[in-house]
This record gives sequence, structure tokens and C-alpha cells, in this order.
Amino acid sequence: MNQTPKPGKPVRGSRSGVPVMALLDLLGRRWAMGILWNLGKGGPCTFRELQERCEAISPTVLNARLKELREVGLIEHAQEGYRITSTGHELYALLVPLGTWAKKWAAKLST
Repeated sequence: MNQTPKPGKPVRGSRSGVPVMALLDLLGRRWAMGILWNLGKGGPCTFRELQERCEAISPTVLNARLKELREVGLIEHAQEGYRITSTGHELYALLVPLGTWAKKWAAKLST
């Protein structure tokens, strides 16, 4: 079973678990970024609502990613469903400019 990437533990790209490499390993897992993006952009939701927002995600993968993202404090389960934590909001705020850059990059590639 794969362990949740965490700073200080061996991760893809870093035997010593450099924090940025642990984060990139975590976000590089299937659907991890999509879940964060959907919760950051769309607000809290239930498991089924999140599954619909993510479109093609299987329940097994969604469960695995939710467990990992909860374990590292980026999301939490509350009365209204799953929601992004304050730490998760900080990360989401950093991802928004990356999304803007990616759109510009995509436009350049298509010309």
C-alpha cells in the first residue's frame, strides 16, 4: 500500500523527503489536484457531489485521495461534507496563478 507523501519521508524525487518534493508527489497522485481544485473553487460538498464535480473519478480513488488529503491537513470532513482547510486554502491560492499561467501556456502552444 502506498504511503501518503509527507515531508521528511522518502517520496518520488527525494530520498530525504524535501517538503516541496513531498507536496509535488502528493499533488501528482491521480485526482489529488482535482479534488483540491474543486473544493477550493466550489466550496464544501458531500462525497457524491464531489464525485460529480470530478466527473470520471471512481469511488475507490476518491476515497483514497480524501484519506490522504485529510491525513496531511488539506481537507476535512465536516457536517456539510468535505471542505478545504485553511492550509488547503493557502495552497489553493498558490495554485490559482499556476492555473492562469497554464491557460496562457496552452494558448501559446495552440498557435
